[in-house]
Amino acid sequence: MASNRRSKVQAEIEKARTRLAEQQTHIKELENKKTELENMEIVDIVRGLSIPLDDLSAVLQSLKGGAAPTRKTSDAPAPQSGSVAPKPSKSITEKSEKESKTE
Repeated sequence: MASNRRSKVQAEIEKARTRLAEQQTHIKELENKKTELENMEIVDIVRGLSIPLDDLSAVLQSLKGGAAPTRKTSDAPAPQSGSVAPKPSKSITEKSEKESKTE
């Protein structure tokens, strides 16, 4: 009788190991698919930048080194990390409206 219960437990162990191996294989397949999708997304982003292939390596190296890419859209300096831009001042009409409401 003890032998019968032991063999049932052993069979259950083998069944669980088989399911575990199948799940591990499934996880590896999903991780590979995720990596492939991430790579496709990266390629799409890089292609969207319209950087010539000869310049791409230099651009990526400058980013890796911590150098910020130069901005051609504005002469104003880019805000520093963690800095807060000043709030725009209120217009004269907003000030006068506020003053008239308090009176």
